[in-house]
Amino acid sequence: MAQPRPIYGFILAAITAVLWGMLPLFLKICLEMMDSMTITAYRFLVAGLFIFGVLISQRQFPDPRQLSKSTLALVLFASVMLVLNYTTNVIGLDYLNPETVQVIMQLAPFLLMLGGVVIFKERFTRFQTFGAGVLLIGMLLFFNERLETLSHSTTESPIGLFIIIFAATTWAIYALAQKPLFAFLNAKQLTLFMYTLGFLLLVPLTDFGALLTLTPVHIGALLFCCLNTIIAYGAFTEAMEVWSASKVSAVIATAPIFTYLSMVVAIQIDPTRFVHSDMDEWAYVGACLVITGSIICSLGKKQPKIN
Repeated sequence: MAQPRPIYGFILAAITAVLWGMLPLFLKICLEMMDSMTITAYRFLVAGLFIFGVLISQRQFPDPRQLSKSTLALVLFASVMLVLNYTTNVIGLDYLNPETVQVIMQLAPFLLMLGGVVIFKERFTRFQTFGAGVLLIGMLLFFNERLETLSHSTTESPIGLFIIIFAATTWAIYALAQKPLFAFLNAKQLTLFMYTLGFLLLVPLTDFGALLTLTPVHIGALLFCCLNTIIAYGAFTEAMEVWSASKVSAVIATAPIFTYLSMVVAIQIDPTRFVHSDMDEWAYVGACLVITGSIICSLGKKQPKIN
């Protein structure tokens, strides 16, 4: 265990929150020229090659022959869940604005927490129960008039709501599935397996020729998405090493704030490409409560959670 470094850990967690908050905007740009499968395949490929190089340089390359069939099967299952999360999260951006997607995705850590209680018999503290209540109340307020608004919106659709809920669910399943795997692989080794398997699963569904049709703006957006996967993951992993997992999770829960701020800037730069979601005052209050509830749930953890 690395020596605790709270200031350094906070900076790393903040970098992760900012990058994850900005990511949906750049994914939405990529969607103008590429489908979700192709975008995800490139993200897996670039990040996988980077981690491959790191593991080779550190002489920590995993040997699949040392893993049992059941362990490899669990790695494959977790990889499938990760692919579904990545792809459906991008597909959801075809139906919802980025800030809406980020708020709904706060269901993911909540579902992870519930899964830990049900599957791994983890204790649900009173603080977590309070946080979960705040999160759910926030969701109800956020969708107080949003469902009717979505049904009449020209930029968003209720279909996206169900897609992002599915994405949040698959992320929670992926996170729960990888927890027992840390007994056999470290975080980088496991990630290499998942990115490699994820890329191979997506190859038949990937339009590699789309790369040749991209404009400089779309190439830049795709490059940002790939680098975001590497840098945000690296900052997150390092933060988990030097700071408590609950506090890292609490900082990362602020990602929707950075999505909203990024949208404000993006609309000023290119109002033809980006528009704000049609949200009333109660929806904004609900979004704040969702973020607050997610932070409270994170700080209520008694044991470190998986990354």
